[in-house]
Amino acid sequence: MRVGLLAYGAIGHEHNQAVQNTVGLELLAVCDTNPQRVEAALQLAPQATAFSDASEMLDSGLLDLVVISTPPNSHYQWAKESLLRGIHVVLEKPMALTADQCDELISLASEEDLMLVVYQNRRFDEDFVTMRQIIRSGEIGDVYHYDSFVGGYSRPCDFWHSNAEVSGGAIFDWGSHFIDQILNIIPDDVAHVSGQNHKRVWTHVTNADHAHVTVTFSSGKQATFVHSDLAAARKPKFYVLGTEGAIIGDWDPAGEPAVADLPAILTVHHVDGTSRIAPLQPLEPNEFHRSIVEYINNGCPMEVNALQSRNVVAIMQAAEQSAKQNALPVTPVLRRS
Repeated sequence: MRVGLLAYGAIGHEHNQAVQNTVGLELLAVCDTNPQRVEAALQLAPQATAFSDASEMLDSGLLDLVVISTPPNSHYQWAKESLLRGIHVVLEKPMALTADQCDELISLASEEDLMLVVYQNRRFDEDFVTMRQIIRSGEIGDVYHYDSFVGGYSRPCDFWHSNAEVSGGAIFDWGSHFIDQILNIIPDDVAHVSGQNHKRVWTHVTNADHAHVTVTFSSGKQATFVHSDLAAARKPKFYVLGTEGAIIGDWDPAGEPAVADLPAILTVHHVDGTSRIAPLQPLEPNEFHRSIVEYINNGCPMEVNALQSRNVVAIMQAAEQSAKQNALPVTPVLRRS
């Protein structure tokens, strides 16, 4: 399959490496308005054609599949433009900034018989996959409480990630990863969502300084996600309680300053007072990209699908609405099919 990369930052480079190492994919085009980024892409894929105009690349006839890594507020536009041209689409997170936009893209992909999927790469993190395996094994019983956290105390960057109009806000930025993980661990129906945004210190950007989301399920289970730039003391990355044990995912102390890029150290606690450090499950690289080939060529189901990513957006949208009402609960509109 002939692949094009639309925008080439750090995540674009990750996709480039994955394409180079996935049988069935070939990078034939790359587009970015920054010539230096295009040059960096061509160092890995010298056979690719360079573009500075996205529409020109999409109209080139070179592509079967496009990976869209533009800022989130343009995901909907470029995904729609690509699908209308008969091109399969891989989107970066979040899928879009509203559930309605996601629904329109899903309907369009279905009508055109095209693949539409979001690169939920944190679904393939070693620590998360290992923790999910432990939970599914029944070692800690039935999970009823799940906390996740990312952040610390630091000045947010000046890039689009910190601009709420572009990124969707602090809840959307990391929430696209962590809320997807929550829904993958707890598949129960969602009763309501509450959110709270604090803007207290960092005035140079528009994202919240500290964002808190609570998802309450119809079963009574609860999960939280916190993204903070005001946390002088970090909470664990994961804190999971089950009826027969618990899991704590501690940040690797060797991880500064990029602690979020390292897998958590997972400790499983048992009700008899014993505990064990869980070895991380080794994963095959580029599993997501291999699954793209299998899905398009053979119809094999993927670990990630567009509806899951759409529901993540719906929950984040509800959390933002709740935050404007001082954390009053909001019921998101979720879809099963």
